[in-house]
Formats: sequence, structure tokens, C-alpha cells
Amino acid sequence: MNLNITGHQIEVTPALREYVMGKLDRVIRHFDHVTSIHVVLSVQKLKQKAEITLHVKGKDIYADADDADLYAAIDALTDKLNRQVVKYKEKAGEHSRDKRAEG
Repeated sequence: MNLNITGHQIEVTPALREYVMGKLDRVIRHFDHVTSIHVVLSVQKLKQKAEITLHVKGKDIYADADDADLYAAIDALTDKLNRQVVKYKEKAGEHSRDKRAEG
């Protein structure tokens, strides 16, 4: 798995990198077919924004969140991403079960 964390108008400190990696571990535990992850952290006047693109087999999952605090934006981002990954995993499981039932 390839993890890329970049910052726009902000320096990505080791503490910030560890925080993002720790939050993403929870998401990756749900689904182990992740090929790469690209995280963009940005600052715009009073708004802190976090964006993520998760590349899985057959699909790219995108989520973003913004807040006054960057850590809160990262928390909201991982919650959104977690819901999307679980939904994708359930859909993929339904399709594979349908094929087995027919065959």
C-alpha cells in the first residue's frame, strides 16, 4: 500500500503524519484491498480542509471535510471514509454472493 500525505499552505509535521496514519489504520482494517492512499491537508484563511482519495480494486473512493481545527477535519474525514469503505465492501460482497448462488 502506498500512502502519500501532502500539505497545501501547511507543513506536514511528523505528529500530523502519525495522527493521519493512526486514523487510517481503522479504515484499512475494514478492507485490505487498498492499493494506494493520497491525503491532502490544506489551510485557507479560517478553514482547515482534509481530502483523501483511496484507491481500491476497481474504484476510487473520495472524501473531504473541513473545520476550524485540522484535527477535527481529519476525524470527520475518516468517519466519512469509513462509512464509504464499509458500504463498498458490502456491495462487493453482495455481488460475489449473487454469482455463487447462480453458478
